[in-house]
Amino acid sequence: MPASQPRIGFAELTDAIVIPAISRLDGLLGYYAGASPDGSIVHVSIWQSEEHAQQMTKLKEMIVDARSQAEAAGVEFIPIVNYPVSWHI
Repeated sequence: MPASQPRIGFAELTDAIVIPAISRLDGLLGYYAGASPDGSIVHVSIWQSEEHAQQMTKLKEMIVDARSQAEAAGVEFIPIVNYPVSWHI
């Protein structure tokens, strides 16, 4: 994001940019995010296939736009990991 544009909060960025971008992806069955009282956040998404899940690794709104603003605010990231479903209830 150019320096001349005002920065918005991470929650507002998520609402305005990330959620609409994820919602447009093919194969998305569900997306959940939770925050602990100590500030850590976990995201869990459920996809129709591994190929659908891989879209997240290329989603500009997530890996460039939101990430750069979050890192500027001190957020640390771990790499995206895809786990095949082994069982469900």
